[in-house]
Parts: sequence; structure tokens; C-alpha cells
Amino acid sequence: MSSRGGILMKFKHLMTIKAVICLFFGVLLVVLPEELLSILGITVGVGGIFMARLYGASLIGNLMLTWFGRNAEESATKRAIILDLFAYDAVGLVVAFIAQIGGLMNPLGWFIVFIYFFLTIGFGYFLMAKRSPA
Repeated sequence: MSSRGGILMKFKHLMTIKAVICLFFGVLLVVLPEELLSILGITVGVGGIFMARLYGASLIGNLMLTWFGRNAEESATKRAIILDLFAYDAVGLVVAFIAQIGGLMNPLGWFIVFIYFFLTIGFGYFLMAKRSPA
């Protein structure tokens, strides 16, 4: 999403947006999983709380990757980061969409689906973008 073609988002901006999302949801899921999930209309037992906290830990790992990788130069490593984040968000999109249409979450769940959709499209764009000649 470069300035070519009228789209103004840069890789650094997408990575920063994802880092902020991961910070917000990651910390809340580790510290207050029941409270966050209840806002979405989800009730969980002790096993669900454990899994939510593990997912929060994963988001904090994504936070580190996106924050410290946001200035990555064009390289095989940057392509691997983009592929990883695209796959992560695409799977998250499918899982969140199925949960939403299955009635697991209240209407606020569409916000989660939208976040995953936005990130999947963003990283998909950078995954498909042609690399600059070296």
C-alpha cells in the first residue's frame, strides 16, 4: 500500500497499526481475559481463560515482531515476516468469521472480523507487491 496507485499506506504504518492492536488486545487478554471476552458476549471457564491468556501471549509476540520489524529493509527476512503475518491474520479472519456467523460473539464481534480482514488485505498487498530492483 504505497503511494503508487493512490493508496497511501506504507509497510511501516501497517506494522505500527498491528503493533498497537496487539498491544491493546494482548495485554487485556493476559490480564483481564474474562472481562474482554464478556464485552464480546463470550463466557468461558478456567480452560477458556487459560487459552485466552495464551492467545494474549501470542499477540504480545506479534507486537514484538511488528514493532521491531517495522523498519525492515527489503530482504528475504522482510518477505518472511510479511508471509507470517499474512497467514496469521488470514487464519484469524476465517476463525473469527466462523465464530461470528455461528453466534459465538455479539454484534461487536464484527469489529474483530474487520480487524483481521483489514490486516489480511494489508499484508496480502505487501506479499503480492513486486520487489524493487536491487
